[in-house]
Amino acid sequence: MPAERGRWGLVALGLLINLCLGSIYSWSVFVTPLAAHFSATLGREVTAGEALLPFSVFLAFFAVAMPLSGKYIERYGPRAMTIAGGLLTGLGWLLASTATSVQVLYIVYGVIGGLGVGIAYGAPVAVAARWFPDRRGLAVGLTLLGFGFSAFVTANAAGALIAAYGVMATFGIFGAVFIVVLVLSALPLRFPPEGWRPAGWVPPAPGTGTVPLCECDRRAMLRTGAFYGLFLCYFIGCLAGLAAISIAKPVGTEVAAVDAGLATILVGFFAVFNGLGRPAFGSLADRITPRTTAMLTFALIAAASVLIWLAPGVPAYVIAFAVLWGCLGGWLAIAPTATASYFGTCDYPRCYGIVFLAYGAGAIAGPQLAGFIRTATGTYLGVFPAVAGLAAVGLIVAWLLMRPPAGVPAREPLPGSAVEEQGN
Repeated sequence: MPAERGRWGLVALGLLINLCLGSIYSWSVFVTPLAAHFSATLGREVTAGEALLPFSVFLAFFAVAMPLSGKYIERYGPRAMTIAGGLLTGLGWLLASTATSVQVLYIVYGVIGGLGVGIAYGAPVAVAARWFPDRRGLAVGLTLLGFGFSAFVTANAAGALIAAYGVMATFGIFGAVFIVVLVLSALPLRFPPEGWRPAGWVPPAPGTGTVPLCECDRRAMLRTGAFYGLFLCYFIGCLAGLAAISIAKPVGTEVAAVDAGLATILVGFFAVFNGLGRPAFGSLADRITPRTTAMLTFALIAAASVLIWLAPGVPAYVIAFAVLWGCLGGWLAIAPTATASYFGTCDYPRCYGIVFLAYGAGAIAGPQLAGFIRTATGTYLGVFPAVAGLAAVGLIVAWLLMRPPAGVPAREPLPGSAVEEQGN
């Protein structure tokens, strides 16, 4: 297939890969049956924090594996890394079906599965960023659409399988399916040839306030204020979104008094917003800059949190969680787009790997904050004023620090980079 059309096929494959990798976002469907299963087998109550910890461990190891695997994407290529990560991801789910306690689940599901997703996740994102220098935000957003949209498919599938076969068997079924789909989807992935660019596209010259072709390595990036602003904003955006994702079903049943079956369906409904948030906010980042887009997400997060805090009920629950899931999806497109725009694509996998650690920090802090507040107060309602306050902090940080860096030294493009050396 000609490169101009074939590159869209790579985006579609990246979407499918992320559809499997993003199944972690259906975790709230597993929380109640998992707690009931282990409470029955262990003879003691499993707390909300314990049931949410596998989710946090998974996402933490996912984030840690990202920067570690970045250089290997360049060395071995996106195909090999996606296959390796896909096999580990499926193995983590398969081993989870044999777990005899929540603590074992932390290791077999959280560590192994999380490492697998971390290894595989960066490859299709890097492929999209390289093949689409002209529409980077849109391409990355569409690739990541599968990760956010995943819960729409996997939450409903998990709910049906848990009802039919039990929670532990569902882990095994998911694992087997993921291994097959991920390995097959990885086979066509590759970077563009060195020097390739879309027909008719001319790289824009650096202008005032923009450095679209600034190429720096990881060490140079760490010396800029833009990195720390982006990192902190990404952390706050992910903390808010991942807290909402981890407790979506329990908040529906406990705070909004939604039927358990309807709450499961709504988790899938929220996933649509998570998925659509990626191309939507990615396109906005292309049009109105990542900084302005980041400030918009924080305003929306604060408004949604205040809404459900002051007016808990079904309408507020549906609106607030749709916004919170959508903004998390948006950050999974804003952050990689900002990384490429601010620091270039030559060392992109390793640069974004460092930035992505903010996601891992948010993955630990968000669900554990929610579990702590639930255990301390007996309700999840207190989570939302805390999230609103953090969103206000994020808006200020974005305004002050999320700006393109100036004077970052250039470096030679890596093979397959679509960016040319500008001599700056």
